[in-house]
Amino acid sequence: MNRVLTRNLLPVFLSVLIGACASGGGVTGGAQAPLTGGAEPQRASADTPVASPAQRSARVHVELGTAYMQSGRNGVALDEARAAIASDPGYAPGYALMGLVYADQEQYALAGPAFEQAARTAPGDPEIANAHGWFLCSQGRVDEGLARLEQAARNPYYATPTRAWTNAGLCLARKDEPGAESRFERAVQADATNVQALVYLAQIAQKRGHDLRAKQWVDQALKYPQGNNAAVIWLAARIEQRLGNRGSVQELGARLRRDFPGSNEYQYFIQGKFE
Repeated sequence: MNRVLTRNLLPVFLSVLIGACASGGGVTGGAQAPLTGGAEPQRASADTPVASPAQRSARVHVELGTAYMQSGRNGVALDEARAAIASDPGYAPGYALMGLVYADQEQYALAGPAFEQAARTAPGDPEIANAHGWFLCSQGRVDEGLARLEQAARNPYYATPTRAWTNAGLCLARKDEPGAESRFERAVQADATNVQALVYLAQIAQKRGHDLRAKQWVDQALKYPQGNNAAVIWLAARIEQRLGNRGSVQELGARLRRDFPGSNEYQYFIQGKFE
């Protein structure tokens, strides 16, 4: 689970962690503020200017920590997260980086409190809400995670609501297929170039036997550079095969041969394993 979690969260944190975040107070004792519901929408961390030398120092540590984590040096990344928090206990991305490192190491009992502290420190930050929501979903806490993800998606300041709607769809994919489909549709409404959401919509339609609808979704995905990969081309070929469009199947097979000759998908095509 940890690598799946990291692959979904890391793009979030590349924008969250290197941005400035308005201080909202450090770690506090006593009753905790609610993480959903009445949080006033804020701008994302990256859109908030650095307000103090302490915050600037924390930001630098988070930038370094993110780079170290990308290179696989989680121990150093964790040290940088701690240094960021020491510089400014109200700097939410420091806690978020800590949560991501712990999650990548499968130390979920430590990751959870770190994400929760990030959320308490910046309760209206849509990027933090998106990351925290996805972590909750990855731990099977679907209802809580979905609430956080939709809080992010509906934040008027959030520049990329498509990301949160996609994560909401993924959160529901195993539990509620119609609910997942509606979230993926919202993701595409927010960004018509969201290939990940388009592919999931095509897969859902294909599973239901709605092949023409599946073709519409996958054809849209193939228009964009992110859709130029063996998995999407192979999905398109399988849909065309079910529709009986032999010419299109051969064209897609030729594309696999030209661009992805060493892929498993091309081997499946050669062997005729369309189902």
